[in-house]
Amino acid sequence: MSLDHLKLLLPDQTHSDSVSAIGRRKMLGTLGMIGATFCTSSLAASAAWFGEKSNNEKLPIVKVRSVGALPSQKIGGFPEEWAKLQGRNLNDYANYIRSLKMKNIEAQDVLIAHAKQRGSVWNMLPPKQSWTRMGYTLRVVDRISSEMNVPVEEIVSAYRSPQYNARCWGAKKHSWHLANAAVDVKFATSARSVATVTRSLRDKGLFKGGVGKYFSFTHIDTRGQNVNW
Repeated sequence: MSLDHLKLLLPDQTHSDSVSAIGRRKMLGTLGMIGATFCTSSLAASAAWFGEKSNNEKLPIVKVRSVGALPSQKIGGFPEEWAKLQGRNLNDYANYIRSLKMKNIEAQDVLIAHAKQRGSVWNMLPPKQSWTRMGYTLRVVDRISSEMNVPVEEIVSAYRSPQYNARCWGAKKHSWHLANAAVDVKFATSARSVATVTRSLRDKGLFKGGVGKYFSFTHIDTRGQNVNW
């Protein structure tokens, strides 16, 4: 397999507190998604073969072109209190995730990973300026799923707000989840197999970042430096 084959294709050049994957995919609530035009920032791409790092960004950035108005869709299954806290960001972030046009990850999979509570603290969706970081990481996960021919079962964790992260047992103060550059993900196979394949693909040039193997999930981040645990 060539390095070129492993590179992620840009669109303009061409799933702790869990909910079952089957349950999530059947969730259809009353929150309507209205298609909206969304333009990502003009930050320069930076990671491995995406170019040099900018002075202000030390994390990989992927550019996603504006996709214009998207077809109306419905998303739901979220706690009402949490959904209200997100406001317009709920539909806008879903719109952005959909614009990545991934084969194995849906917007619902990503959004539900944020609708979690520790004590009185709800997790939140990430700030808009960091959306492209998660876009890059998700597209890495999407490509791994395709290469393994194994579906993504659950995005366990993606972005964590500082307040929520402080309530998570074992979470580091400088976790890459805080930077919206990391996911904890379950595939429909063993975490050991996922970590092995992910590290192999990374070492062949798919991305630069951390790969951590846990009992039931795999941590994948795009910090720009290869780290294993």
